[in-house]
Amino acid sequence: MDTTSINSLIDSVKDDVIAWRRHFHQYPELSYQETKTSQFVYDTLSALGNLEVSRPTPTSVLARLTGAKPGKTLALRADMDALPIQEESGCEFASCNDGVMHACGHDAHTAMLLGAATVLSKLQHCLAGELRFLFQHAEEMQPGGSREMMAAGVLTGADLIIGLHVMSHIPVGKVCMLSGPAMASADIFDIVITGKGGHSSQPHLVIDPIAIAAQVMTNLQHLVSRNLDPMEQLVFSITTIHGGSAYNIIPDTVTLQGSVRSFDRKVRSMAAELIERISSGVAAAHGATSQLDYKYGYDAVINDPAIAKVVEETVVQLWGREALHTMDPLMGSEDFSFYLSEVPGAFIFIGAANPSKYEVYPLHNSHVAFDEDCLDTGVRLTVHGALQLLSQE
Repeated sequence: MDTTSINSLIDSVKDDVIAWRRHFHQYPELSYQETKTSQFVYDTLSALGNLEVSRPTPTSVLARLTGAKPGKTLALRADMDALPIQEESGCEFASCNDGVMHACGHDAHTAMLLGAATVLSKLQHCLAGELRFLFQHAEEMQPGGSREMMAAGVLTGADLIIGLHVMSHIPVGKVCMLSGPAMASADIFDIVITGKGGHSSQPHLVIDPIAIAAQVMTNLQHLVSRNLDPMEQLVFSITTIHGGSAYNIIPDTVTLQGSVRSFDRKVRSMAAELIERISSGVAAAHGATSQLDYKYGYDAVINDPAIAKVVEETVVQLWGREALHTMDPLMGSEDFSFYLSEVPGAFIFIGAANPSKYEVYPLHNSHVAFDEDCLDTGVRLTVHGALQLLSQE
């Protein structure tokens, strides 16, 4: 089918995509609770008539479209869950669910993939290969819904995958396609310093875990500045301190919590080892003990350069080179990374900022709003990008 006809099909779903996005935005659901959202998606896809629709997990949806000719299998993914945030955006279709908001754009992702599925289902007769539409639950909550979907076999036999994310700081109409590292891994840790508590008037009789924890924090700041190659990237943060219960009691224990973000597996592993070594060494020097509980979270999102190139070329074909937005990799994380551990793929950033319509706020902010023109960008790129990727040798 020629480009003009395909674009006409995309134009025909514009109003539906906007309506779907507003529906999802009004009725957001938290991770692992996407019951009504997933049912809406399931019913909408089933109504298309030529998709094989299933439920890999209780709150996710998989739809398969088999082309008329053999070829590769391409997976397309959207996440559906919302965040525990009280909405303050002021938009006319604001959340009706108290304390729950689509502040990360997953409502837009779901609507865009529904729109793309609708268009691509009408192109079945000219498709070579298979398309799998993955509507995923629980991206916002570790261990992440992608792991459950992969365990259910959604990528079995797949050759590649693409996903996208609307970004509230990238101008609407722009697309960012990073080649290689795109988003960081995200790990969390707890350090429990155990000393010997007692009365604050007799500090010589105690082993003060608060004073020791302060030294642990100070020494851990050297983790990046004196242990990491300056050309590498690592973000290490202590974010909470818990210890003590009264003015005149030195506690037995203090707990430090924080996060580690990086792009490189070796750097990630090195950080865990150094946190253990430094915290244990400082504690031991003062007669205390340190116990580290380090939890590996989402992996880094590393885009396949060849797939990223095809997507970038598609953007240029659709809107010209001026539509490409350049930025550095993000230190935020995404469980799309786990799909990339099984098949090559690319994660694409879609601009949704328009200061003339809405004040620009970051993702996960109660005031964040997105220019709905981004929906057409996402649908158009998904459809044309999928056709281009399936046509590649």
